Amino acid sequence: MIYRMSLYNNITTRPEVVNGLAVVGFITLIALGISLAVYSSRFVPNTVGGLGAAAVSLSQIFTSAEPTLTVVPADQTLLPFSEMSSTTDMQSASAPADTTPKNPAARTAGEKTSATYQIGGVTETVPASGLPDLTVSINAVGYLTTASADSFVVSSTVPAGSRPAVNFTIKNIGAGITGAWRFSASIPTQSAYIYQSQSQQSLGAGDSIEYTLGFDQSNKGTDQMISITANFDHTVGESNTNNNSAATKITVLGS
Repeated sequence: MIYRMSLYNNITTRPEVVNGLAVVGFITLIALGISLAVYSSRFVPNTVGGLGAAAVSLSQIFTSAEPTLTVVPADQTLLPFSEMSSTTDMQSASAPADTTPKNPAARTAGEKTSATYQIGGVTETVPASGLPDLTVSINAVGYLTTASADSFVVSSTVPAGSRPAVNFTIKNIGAGITGAWRFSASIPTQSAYIYQSQSQQSLGAGDSIEYTLGFDQSNKGTDQMISITANFDHTVGESNTNNNSAATKITVLGS
């Protein structure tokens, strides 16, 4: 009887031990999960932030297609051609007039005046018709010596530690006005970053903007691709969209 009671007690105790171990294991898993959550909230954002978007430097110069006019006004007083029948008459017309006429009935010429006026920023009064046409042309590649895009140096090779840069022009070669528009730049950064510009000023027919764009966190090596696309979001209706993009390659030194 004693042997049987002992066996019975062992059988009944085993499930309780298993259940207890299961509860302890479950509590341990919950504690580990909380610890991992706290660790992630403290340290993971710093790691991800280190792989964030590249810092982009951008400068631009607007060029208007409107010409600067030079206006030479006509003489204020000129004699009719029929009255200038001799060399003497022509010389008299160009010389200062005698304020005391010898013959009261004779016509006297006033003083000849001439001036030149510079007129800038003349705006066409006739509205443009037709559709605009944005085109992209890459002028040069190089690098920035500082964080400013004004420090651009033309070079096919970027020294180690410098920021790669590209100089390009976007021009409206169409007949209409663009209105607000944007451009994008696909640049060879470690996070495969695509820069999208803010809204750009409207371009009339023949107007253009020259840009210099530099960036950090670049990939290293030869044939690093840079591409520029105007009107990437198709907010402007154009007569031709086949010339909206241009691409080039650059070599970035460094390990």
